[in-house]
Amino acid sequence: MRKSVVAVVGRPNVGKSTIFNRLVGERISIVEDTPGVTRDRIYAEAEWLTAEFNLIDTGGIDMSDEPLLVQMRQQAEVAIAESDVIIFLLNGREGITAADEEVAKILYKSNKPVVIGVNKIDNPEMREHIYEYYALGFGEPYPISGAHGLGLGDLLDTVVGYFPEMSDEAPDEDTIYFSLIGRPNVGKSSLVNSLLNEERVIVSEQEGTTRDAIDTHLHKDDQEFVIIDTAGMRKRGKVYEATEKYSVLRALKAIERSDVVLVLLDAETGIREQDKKIAGYAHEAGRGIIIVVNKWDTVETNEKTMKEFEDKVRKQFQYLDYAPIVFLSAKTKKRMHTLTPAIKTASENHSKRVPTNVLNDVIMDALAMNPTPTLKGKRLKVLYATQVAVKPPSFVVFVNDPDLMHFSYRRFLENRIRDAFGFTGTPIKIFARKRQ
Repeated sequence: MRKSVVAVVGRPNVGKSTIFNRLVGERISIVEDTPGVTRDRIYAEAEWLTAEFNLIDTGGIDMSDEPLLVQMRQQAEVAIAESDVIIFLLNGREGITAADEEVAKILYKSNKPVVIGVNKIDNPEMREHIYEYYALGFGEPYPISGAHGLGLGDLLDTVVGYFPEMSDEAPDEDTIYFSLIGRPNVGKSSLVNSLLNEERVIVSEQEGTTRDAIDTHLHKDDQEFVIIDTAGMRKRGKVYEATEKYSVLRALKAIERSDVVLVLLDAETGIREQDKKIAGYAHEAGRGIIIVVNKWDTVETNEKTMKEFEDKVRKQFQYLDYAPIVFLSAKTKKRMHTLTPAIKTASENHSKRVPTNVLNDVIMDALAMNPTPTLKGKRLKVLYATQVAVKPPSFVVFVNDPDLMHFSYRRFLENRIRDAFGFTGTPIKIFARKRQ
């Protein structure tokens, strides 16, 4: 189930970053009393009462033709398009300005719910002029103070009230949902078309030509799949999200709904830093992962080429040592037959359960092979273990003192569990708990 998205927008220097930091509970955005400090969109998770949502901080919207300001405005427009609800922030010390009215015109066209926050209302006397903001046509304005945290509860109550209702209908458990994430132009759309054996998605050498995340059904090898394609975004025919770091929110949305995530790499251009960041989102979310090296047809190969590339991947993605690596070409369909079996295996392992008695036999054998460590003269005692969850498989190991469970020994137990039960393609989690 995807989280709703809230964008904080407004002209420069109205306090967007201060409000953003206050809502997410930590200092992520830079705050200075200077217009234009925030230039790119910044994403973070936030929550209010029982509602969790993704929050976007944006650079100020300025109608100037200066190239940097144009780029900032474009990024704000992308945030508006991505959002479910918009917080329109204004400076309560200055009243409505011409720049505010220009921002309002953009928001009118979005057809999204807009909640007005009048910032920098630090004392009751300043509330006398709050009613002038009704003139913008977005309903009740909320007086707030980002610096002091005043009035944010009423604002958020209204924001959360606009969130779209999420369906309670559970997806078919037999259907495997998988998404494709990666930098622009690594071949996500080409891979979808190759899987479907038809030109379902537009493919272009120009980055960012996929406009929306598209769910596509696939029946293959007696298995039902749903493909969640993600990519950059374009508007009115002009691609303005070509910079690869701006595809983050789309990837997050897709990851949330996936059983398995395909992390696409470009064999022609090699591994980039952004590839590692994007893969990290899927790892942190606990999804099944397959590393797909696309465009393998563009590489001159010999008997060592694949092994050498695999070694590079393992070195750069050490935290994904459980993820299988599939080499293929979506364009020529070379080695495409290896992909869906890998997805099925990763999905099965992602939801695998291990009987408690068999698990404890493996744990006891591991203890005999490598006795528990001591810390300050006190030895870790492992009493028993049990699996408590799937997707990803999660285990609780009951011990005499969780503080004695060093990371290295936790890793050792994880490796023994993997040796015994496989779990290829899925992360597993191990928690140490003190037996009550």
